[in-house]
Amino acid sequence: MRILVTGGCGFIGSNFVRYFLKTYPDGSLINVDKLTYAGNLENLSDLSGSPRYHFIRGDIADAARMEELISKDVEAIVNFAAESHVDRSIEDPSAFMKTNVFGTFVLLEAVRKVFPKRSIRFVQISTDEVYGSLGETGAFTEETPLAPNSPYSASKSAADMLVRAYYHTYGLPAVITRCSNNYGPYQFPEKLIPLMISNAIEGKELPIYGDGMHVRDWIYVEDHCQAIDVVLQRGKAGEVYNIGGRSERPNLVVAKAILDRLGKPHSMIRFVADRPGHDRRYAIDFSKIERELGWTPSVSFEEGISRTVEWYLNHQEWWKKIRTGEYLNYYKRMYENR
Repeated sequence: MRILVTGGCGFIGSNFVRYFLKTYPDGSLINVDKLTYAGNLENLSDLSGSPRYHFIRGDIADAARMEELISKDVEAIVNFAAESHVDRSIEDPSAFMKTNVFGTFVLLEAVRKVFPKRSIRFVQISTDEVYGSLGETGAFTEETPLAPNSPYSASKSAADMLVRAYYHTYGLPAVITRCSNNYGPYQFPEKLIPLMISNAIEGKELPIYGDGMHVRDWIYVEDHCQAIDVVLQRGKAGEVYNIGGRSERPNLVVAKAILDRLGKPHSMIRFVADRPGHDRRYAIDFSKIERELGWTPSVSFEEGISRTVEWYLNHQEWWKKIRTGEYLNYYKRMYENR
């Protein structure tokens, strides 16, 4: 099987690239990535000599380039390429509209131009944030109306609707996955868990928004990669599949678990002003993918956090290179007026 992965140098994308090449010894993969702030070639540097892996630097909003790549007899596209940080989307939504919405449109158009002469499976990697916020009970299902509350989640909602429209209008064999919060190796250290781990290792405060009781469902990234593969191979065209980890935790509890794992005091936690439009709780019902495709998560939150902390302890050079320049200046602006 020959597939095209977009955004494969990012966190989830790079983990999926590794998973795919390990799982399918006869498979090959083209990885196209723009290499923005969160795309890191070092994430896959050890694959550079593999005849089954080919990296191309490119922008999914570049129509001519995407048409050229999709013409290379790929059997499937897995679209990870996205601007994905809520805080950044609040500061400047324009990049999110270009990549997440227009970029997805460009990919769909490129597929449409070779369809139906050649059928290309299209997997859109979305997020549970498109559903908005929950109360203290209940969970998002695939039938939950979309109610995005940030420019980021609005851009992902718009992309999902494009994918849905191209399936219903043109018959493109497209599916959408919506996953809860991922964590694990190679995650850019602006996200909650790697930020908490790296700050704790360096003896810095751990900034937590509001009262720290914003709840997310957490999934170890390797479990997510397995779920994407199941959808790629057996998912029904036109369907949406929720993916979750069955590990709801408030952010404060996550931070304390990391400090406990590192033997650090909880006094390192510092509460900061909440961000605008901060969704209170996400919880995801993924019984559909369990029932129809037989997938279920295998890594508990406790095991996943232990693996993740160990990885960041053993790869300090990787994340310390990133925590410079734009990244540090960005967080200085975010937290200096606490």
